[in-house]
Amino acid sequence: MSLDSPEFRRILGHWASGVAIVTTRTGQGRPCGLTANAISSLSLDPPLVLTCVERSADTHDCILETRSFAICVLDNTAERIARRFATDDIAEKFEGVAFHEEVTGAPVLDDALAWVDCELHAQFDGGDHSIFVGRVLRGDAREGEPLIYYRGGYR
Repeated sequence: MSLDSPEFRRILGHWASGVAIVTTRTGQGRPCGLTANAISSLSLDPPLVLTCVERSADTHDCILETRSFAICVLDNTAERIARRFATDDIAEKFEGVAFHEEVTGAPVLDDALAWVDCELHAQFDGGDHSIFVGRVLRGDAREGEPLIYYRGGYR
């Protein structure tokens, strides 16, 4: 017997996490992305990170198609961006959001607190999500405080 989804979400909602935008491009070159809090560093040598992306999300298939992604950590002023990228409207997510490209061509948000640009290193099954492991090709960070997600809300 296992926990049902609402109870599982309630319990793990007590784990505070940072908030990031995972970005990539469609096969036609249009930017796509989503809000994520399931990211982690994985290895220093080689430099690897992981992110978990729901299989039904548009960004999931874009990562598989381009074999690359960027992780952009949000600062504590970026709740509006986090909410926008949490929607399903792929066409409006990047509207008015400044970004640039690095090595892979994945959009890197100009206002990100920290970011890494990655080529897809491996993919694993994670139930209704895929676990994408990225080899970090480039990254940077600036001073600031992170946006936090805790018990269903931003802080």
